[in-house]
Amino acid sequence: MQEQEKTQDPTSQPIEAGEPQASESSQAEQASAASSGHEQRLAAAEAKASEMQDAFLRARAEAENIRRRAQDDIAKAHKFAIESFAEALVPVKDSLEMALKLETPSIESLKEGVEMTLKQLSTAFERNRLVEVNPQPGEKLDPMKHQAISMVPAQQEANTIVSVLQKGYMISDRLLRPALVTVAQ
Repeated sequence: MQEQEKTQDPTSQPIEAGEPQASESSQAEQASAASSGHEQRLAAAEAKASEMQDAFLRARAEAENIRRRAQDDIAKAHKFAIESFAEALVPVKDSLEMALKLETPSIESLKEGVEMTLKQLSTAFERNRLVEVNPQPGEKLDPMKHQAISMVPAQQEANTIVSVLQKGYMISDRLLRPALVTVAQ
């Protein structure tokens, strides 16, 4: 039975000192297998890096396209920002031109035409959020909306509006032109 064990498992024999543990061919096979595993991992890593580089380049191109489209949109918005306001002013201009074409206008017809034209202009201002700044006498001076031209002695509280020389205007919440006012000393 011992002989069968010896013949069945040749690696179970005792190894003598100075004798190599594995044959040179098995070492080469192991090195080849390890090298093959490293090559496969290297190939997989290179494929992954190539994939990532491609994804990066696509994302960068997409970001550049978005930036370019946004710049185009901003340029168009600046170019056509007053389009609705211009559309609202065209009828006002038409009315003024028609008034000038009249051969012999009467004072009443001129006044009526000017009133209608002013109404058209006021409507255009309202539609485009252009609001008058017209303070009433006695109101407190607001330096964010009013510009004091002079200070006059008056029988009212100091720094209050005495008179309005010129109305001001605001577009939404932004001051376009301050109201010119005189203020009490």
